[in-house]
Amino acid sequence: MNEEIIIPQEDQIKSLKTITQIVYVLYALSYFTGVTAIAGIIINYIKREDAAGTWLESHFIWQIRTFWYGLLWAAIGWATLIILIGFVVLFASFCWMLYRIIKGWLNLNDNKPMPV
Repeated sequence: MNEEIIIPQEDQIKSLKTITQIVYVLYALSYFTGVTAIAGIIINYIKREDAAGTWLESHFIWQIRTFWYGLLWAAIGWATLIILIGFVVLFASFCWMLYRIIKGWLNLNDNKPMPV
């Protein structure tokens, strides 16, 4: 096997960091618009391969998991509103997603990878 090790250039890392920050912004804005997270997840999947092997890959994984688990818990919350525990589930989902957006954004700002 003759595999090449690709060392990302500084410009590529800077570009990926900007894209990662944009996705965090889109996720945060989704609390006000409701749809920007969809644009964020699409960007994640399009650019995920470019981030492979860099410290930013962990942010892409973190963001993707945040979207899908957040969507799952929001759906469970909405489905259980009729029995009133949905309010608790929706509030917990809101807090959890807010935590993940803030933690990810802070780690990105400090050039730290996310635990995955």
